[in-house]
Amino acid sequence: MSALTKEKKAKLFEQFGGAASNTGSTDAQIALFTERINMLSSHLRENKKDHQCRRTLLTLVGKRKRLLNYLQHKDISEYRSLIEKLGIRK
Repeated sequence: MSALTKEKKAKLFEQFGGAASNTGSTDAQIALFTERINMLSSHLRENKKDHQCRRTLLTLVGKRKRLLNYLQHKDISEYRSLIEKLGIRK
């Protein structure tokens, strides 16, 4: 399992937050959580008994869900474009 490097995070923040320094943007946070969720999911496919990883995964899913709900109420068009870009909520 490869961790998110500074370069990967900066690229995500630049792509979804507008600038690499805009780390607090809702879109950027959701993109970061999605990236981490995908990494943990692939790790759990190989290591089924890693319960700490499973707990972390569930925590991240919950955080992302809360942010998505916030974004949905704040700006529905931005919400729809973000889930389309990230490929979540099929």
